[in-house]
Amino acid sequence: MLAPPTVNVKIFDGLDGLPHFNPDLDVEGAIAPAAVQNFRGEIGAADALLICTPEYAHGVPGVLKNALDWLVSSSEMLFKPIGLLNVSPRSTHAHASLAETLRTMSTVIVDGAVLELPLAGTRLDADGIAANPALAEKLRAALLALVDAAAEYRLRRQELTEAR
Repeated sequence: MLAPPTVNVKIFDGLDGLPHFNPDLDVEGAIAPAAVQNFRGEIGAADALLICTPEYAHGVPGVLKNALDWLVSSSEMLFKPIGLLNVSPRSTHAHASLAETLRTMSTVIVDGAVLELPLAGTRLDADGIAANPALAEKLRAALLALVDAAAEYRLRRQELTEAR
């Protein structure tokens, strides 16, 4: 709704279907479980990611950390542009922890796509956010920064493919 018309936004809702990460299932030559293969395919096909997560016990929820663990040894996240959306001003620990994990995974956190939208307790849905000029403008600006970073990512990826 707020993304430019050339952008295809897809929400991945399969985190709960990923098995618990097991490094023994993720060694060279092993075949990852089907849900993991699908997840990696979705992430690999994306030009950029916008991640929004709640905070639990001062950290990233286990289901998100589990998903990221399945991506550590694969190439889908390498240099992928990432935006981070924080909807609660009290969620500082998870946000910082997530950013550190993503930097460790060699992603590119796009400064202009890291934002805080104070939505906690507002009960606003997507339509409500879009109807709020201040919130909509902040989110639109972050999306545009992510779109620009995604264009650079696609270009680098194409150059690498052609160089092979």
